[in-house]
Amino acid sequence: MEHFAAIPIFVAVVEAGSFSAAAAKLGLTKSAVSKRVQQLEAGLNVRLLQRTTRRLSLTEAGERYYDSVRHALAIAMEAEEAAAGLQSQAAGLLRVSAPMAFGRLHVSPLVPEFLRRHPNIELDLAMDDRMVDLVADGYDLAVRIGNLPDNSMVARRLAPCRVWVCASPDYLAEYGEPRHPAELAQHNCIAYSYYRGGASWVFQGPGGDIRVQPRGNYQVNNSEARRDALLAGLGICEMPTFIVGPDLAAGRLKAVLTDYPLPRHAIHVVYPERRRLPAKARAFIDFLQEKLGGERPLWDSGLPASLLASPNGSRP
Repeated sequence: MEHFAAIPIFVAVVEAGSFSAAAAKLGLTKSAVSKRVQQLEAGLNVRLLQRTTRRLSLTEAGERYYDSVRHALAIAMEAEEAAAGLQSQAAGLLRVSAPMAFGRLHVSPLVPEFLRRHPNIELDLAMDDRMVDLVADGYDLAVRIGNLPDNSMVARRLAPCRVWVCASPDYLAEYGEPRHPAELAQHNCIAYSYYRGGASWVFQGPGGDIRVQPRGNYQVNNSEARRDALLAGLGICEMPTFIVGPDLAAGRLKAVLTDYPLPRHAIHVVYPERRRLPAKARAFIDFLQEKLGGERPLWDSGLPASLLASPNGSRP
């Protein structure tokens, strides 16, 4: 479609904030930029931009279109560069951010192999549950788990993040196994203190979401510490299988309330949009995809089919 060639010009106009600024950036005349955007709007049969003498703004349709095409444009540019062999040498400082528990358990053990493959890369791995600003803090990429509110990032999905409420067999033998989320009020729930003021556990029931506010005598800002408390029989809590999958498979922990699943999330690699993704970053993303990617990652390999089910009952 002939108007597709105008997409990079439209994106440049939005990012620059005006036709004149975009024209200067692209090395075109202002009239040429305006004409190409008009052609794009005509081809789509929809107005994308509101033009006034003082400002330029996106219409509702323009916002939706921009959100879609800027990601597609970034991916297309990466594919073009890969095909052309641009930035072929993976070298230099690579700064990566990862959540503490996932980073320590699943990223850090892979570092020696990655650096043996790419000896010209210098890796700076920062493990922190704080949500860093990749651009402001100078990171090349990050591993993130859960919802991705920042749509200015390009995201590559690695694997599902399965979460179940679980406890040790000894704890359940002493205090009983809850059959409904409401029964958690009678249990010692171990909370994750990074959620300010506490976060509800949201279960998916037959009639819709069921919210439970966990109550207990212990909260901690580290998920591996919560696992320690679970194994010691202190209480009950929701945990991702990338931490407790082997414990569930070995029977050291037991998943409960399996008829009321928690929302499914995913593990992504995210990085800022840019014209050329550095080869060092591409190498690390491909490596993580190779080692950790897939619908049944290594930490879930020993789980029964019932714990691999999606909330709607389907299997991966």
